[in-house]
Amino acid sequence: MEIAKKKQRPGHGLIDAVFSWSLEDVMNKNLYRDKVKEIPDTFMSTDHYLKSFINPLLEETHADLYSNMMNSLRNAPSCEVLDVKISKDFKPPKDLLYNILLKKTREGDGESKLPYEPEAGDLIAFSDVKPKRVEDLNRPKMSYVIAVIQGRKDDGSARFPILSSKPVTFKKKMEGVREGDKLFVVYLTSLTTNIRIWKSLNMDKESANLKIIKTVLQIDPKDEEGDCGLCTYRGTQATTLLNAKAAIQSFGLDNSQEEAVLSCVKARKCVHRSSVKLIWGPPGTGKTKTVASLLSVLFNMKCRTLTCAPTNVAVIGVAKRLMELVRGSLKYDSYGLGDIVLFGNRERMKMNDHEDLLDVFLDYRVDALASCLSPLVGWQAGLNWMINLLEEPEKQYEKYLDKLKDKNEESDDDNMLEEELETGSSSGELSSTEEKDGLITDKYLNKTKGNKHLKKLIVQTIKENKRKKMKDESSQKKNLLGSNDKVAKCQRGKDRIGEVTIWTFEEFVLKKYKSLAEQLDFCMTTLYTHLPTSYIPRDVAKKMVRALNLLQTLGGLLKTVAEIPGGLRDGLKESEVSLSKWKEHIHELQITKSVCVVILKLLRGSITLPNFAENYQIRTFCLKSAVLLFSTVSSSSKLHSEGMTPIELLVIDEAAQLKECESTIPFQLPGLCNAILIGDEKQLPAMVQSKICEKAGFGRSLFERLVKLGHKKHLLNIQYRMHPSISLFPNKKFYKGKVMNGPNVKNITYEKLFLKGNMFGPYSFINISQGKEELDEKCSSKNMIEVSAVAEIIAMLYREFLDSKQRVRVGCISPYKAQVFAIQEKLGKKYSSDMESDFSVNVRSVDGFQGGEEDVIIISTVRSNGNGSVGFLSNFQRTNVALTRAKYCLWVLGNGATLMNSGSVWRDLVLHSKVRGCYYDACSDKNLEKVIADASDELTTKLSAMSLSDKPGSSSSFKASGKVKNFKNNRAWFSSNGGRG
Repeated sequence: MEIAKKKQRPGHGLIDAVFSWSLEDVMNKNLYRDKVKEIPDTFMSTDHYLKSFINPLLEETHADLYSNMMNSLRNAPSCEVLDVKISKDFKPPKDLLYNILLKKTREGDGESKLPYEPEAGDLIAFSDVKPKRVEDLNRPKMSYVIAVIQGRKDDGSARFPILSSKPVTFKKKMEGVREGDKLFVVYLTSLTTNIRIWKSLNMDKESANLKIIKTVLQIDPKDEEGDCGLCTYRGTQATTLLNAKAAIQSFGLDNSQEEAVLSCVKARKCVHRSSVKLIWGPPGTGKTKTVASLLSVLFNMKCRTLTCAPTNVAVIGVAKRLMELVRGSLKYDSYGLGDIVLFGNRERMKMNDHEDLLDVFLDYRVDALASCLSPLVGWQAGLNWMINLLEEPEKQYEKYLDKLKDKNEESDDDNMLEEELETGSSSGELSSTEEKDGLITDKYLNKTKGNKHLKKLIVQTIKENKRKKMKDESSQKKNLLGSNDKVAKCQRGKDRIGEVTIWTFEEFVLKKYKSLAEQLDFCMTTLYTHLPTSYIPRDVAKKMVRALNLLQTLGGLLKTVAEIPGGLRDGLKESEVSLSKWKEHIHELQITKSVCVVILKLLRGSITLPNFAENYQIRTFCLKSAVLLFSTVSSSSKLHSEGMTPIELLVIDEAAQLKECESTIPFQLPGLCNAILIGDEKQLPAMVQSKICEKAGFGRSLFERLVKLGHKKHLLNIQYRMHPSISLFPNKKFYKGKVMNGPNVKNITYEKLFLKGNMFGPYSFINISQGKEELDEKCSSKNMIEVSAVAEIIAMLYREFLDSKQRVRVGCISPYKAQVFAIQEKLGKKYSSDMESDFSVNVRSVDGFQGGEEDVIIISTVRSNGNGSVGFLSNFQRTNVALTRAKYCLWVLGNGATLMNSGSVWRDLVLHSKVRGCYYDACSDKNLEKVIADASDELTTKLSAMSLSDKPGSSSSFKASGKVKNFKNNRAWFSSNGGRG
């Protein structure tokens, strides 16, 4: 008899490895040096392919942990632990599962907040003191104990489930007792992405989809040529391509972009062989526009497609561009958006800043649908209440009056309910009430957070159901008023019984109608926006849009007729109206009401909504039913859940920035056999923390490897960003002149001059020979002379802006973090960094600018020495990114002689600038000459002061000379290791 395999935790092998490291292991930079081998270009089998990434992944995880503990521990998020409880799944020696309770701190307005909000996948360390240094994690009382956050309770409490590396002993401090343990947790790093990669690399080969992976093991360019010999749908394919071509004509694509879209559509139709297509998108060639156009075509074809990117920023960029295209093509308001889902971490994606994406964001969708599916206050309840009000207004009014007798007795309870809903909690009485009793339990109260409309509806429902229950239980019913007296009094105006205000018939109808109309507006809009089109037919959405228009019209008519004495009662009846003066208004009300009731009754039986009790069921339903899905590559792991609808096509944007091992996560999705990678291997690759991994090629993307093997790539060959003077050098140097300038950048109106003088034309190299490079405490280079020059150029731009009012966005780029910080410090808060501002300045590293653009770019190269040493500045991918961010003006600042002697791409840049007559000496500009001279004097004075303080016999001479010695040693090490900043 076969023994069932024990269910393993996701990424258990990686977590076990991390747990096995002692603190000494973590501090050992060479722990995996002998285990990491260079990742080959081709592979013999899928096992060989997947296992090639295992040890590099362990080393990268180790390097990331080491870096965070050495550099970030002092400022890492931390929190005090109040309690530690053993979980029900606690099974030593490995499954050391606990629930920890963290201490909240008081914020403003009486609110409390966790100083550290743990997330699933966070690696944390325990300590009996608040850790500030590595030694605090290995104290005598508590040796090195780490744990992984497993998730979080749904109730929003401060309790978190964890998996610990060792048993956690904690004596809880009891009230009135001094004795008790102090325990803290501190964030070390996030293992989430690496756990997902590990799981992908170790996926069960029997159940995994390995079609794409088998395709990319080895590439023969000859195999890519020609159509599939097994495909027999030539006529169908031709029709599909014609339809696609017709669809994209409105997108304004150039020939290369259009051909890229059509080739992808063509590849999608073949199911006989797996394929990986490469779209090569150099800077400014409309890569995002091309991807969005492709996705729009696939959306209309109902092709279930997953679109991924390495970062949230890239995912949101593509999703926004796609939404612009889709919204313009929708026929019935937002009907159709239910086929699109964007999912991921709400905070990391900063969804509050992207309201235009909320209609497709999964978390928002789940909350909205949960409200509509509520059996008490949702869609069906709202329909029934509205139909009853319109058909039997007198009867509903009588019911209302009958219930008034209970209202005064329960006024205090009502106030309590309002307060409970505001705080998101409920009283003991309400908590114990089951749903079968017709009342709303805590799970409904929790859903009201952030949903004022649902909160209002729940309050009303709770009140009415409680009154009904009390009425049924009452043995005797006392008549509050005779029915004739009630009506007579109400017709004369408002009356009060105790503390209860009695509405007139007109007031009751108008108020009730308004509330129900708001509810139906919310529910109908939610349903046709968030349900997939496969679930809600177009004719039903059409009826909903019509019903909402009728309800709006009817609301206006009710207000008008309510001002006519007795008019509302006559208008809501089917009888003839004798008053000729108001006959037209009342007749219109009757017709509109009748049509509205008919539409509402049709809708009531038109769709049967899914019966979901929990939010996770709605999430799964939305993910399974979507046509287009958007997420980061890492988050795509959520689509590996059992029973998920197969993915037909995978699109990865910014694919050249993605580690190849990470791409294996979406590659193994069920059903997938075709993938499209969009990127540019000439720009920056993925960041790698470990020098060992970097040398082994761990940061290399699949895109880059396939290009290296000769895989055919489709070039987007027209750039629309840079003035021709800016694009000239990078196009020639990095793209062999294959990229042409678009008609927009060649137009004379594209030339914008923001400062006077030839030095500040569209392109120039500004030589600063007086610069002095130095190292900061983290061995990153900076050049304060160049900092002053950059600051002065920005000041000149700002003065010119004040006179001309010409809007300008300025970007300052440097390869070195120390220089970026020095420029930021020099500028202070003089200028806005808001992109919406008429004058904005953004200072970032080259890596931080990838994918961005500004009107004016100022590059500070920093390096200034006699031997031509430029360190990692020589990286051609980093240089390419820096030189291709500007739209109108690019000004490169640097020491021409140093760069000329470097023998790198910068030598070519300086020579090219001289040949073109774009090479200028900074001191030829009076403003720059002055600030450079002042900065040089200031630096000389500073060095002299340091020299004097270091003279023998001075109190600081020993300490200072030690600093100089360390500085020289660091500098020697820095130069020998490539000068990485």
